[in-house]
Amino acid sequence: MKEAKASAKDLRTSPIRTRLVIDTIRGKDVAEALNILTNMNKKSARLIKKVLDSAIANATNNFGLDASKLYVKEATVDAGPVLKRHFIDSRSHIGRKDHRTSHINITVAEK
Repeated sequence: MKEAKASAKDLRTSPIRTRLVIDTIRGKDVAEALNILTNMNKKSARLIKKVLDSAIANATNNFGLDASKLYVKEATVDAGPVLKRHFIDSRSHIGRKDHRTSHINITVAEK
C-alpha cells in the first residue's frame, strides 16, 4: 500500500491550538478534510491545508495515486523550538513571553 507524506516545520503557531484543528481531519477523505479546513476560521487551518495540498500533490505526482481515493492516514503536530522573548513586567521584574512553534506531518494513503 503506497502512501505519501508532507511536512512543514517551525510554523509560528502553538502546537496545542494546531492539534485542535488537526484532530478534526484525521482519518477523513481528502475532499472532506479540505472542505473542513477551508471553512474553518483559524490560522492553523490555513497552514494545515497547505501541508495537506502538498501531500496530495506528492501522492499524485510521485506515486501515481488517484486523488479521489485518498484519505488522511496520519496527521500529527509536534512541538518545535520555543522563541523566548522578555519584557519589563510589573515592579521592574523581567517577564517572559514564549512564542511556540509547531511541526505538522500529514500522511495520505489510498483506500
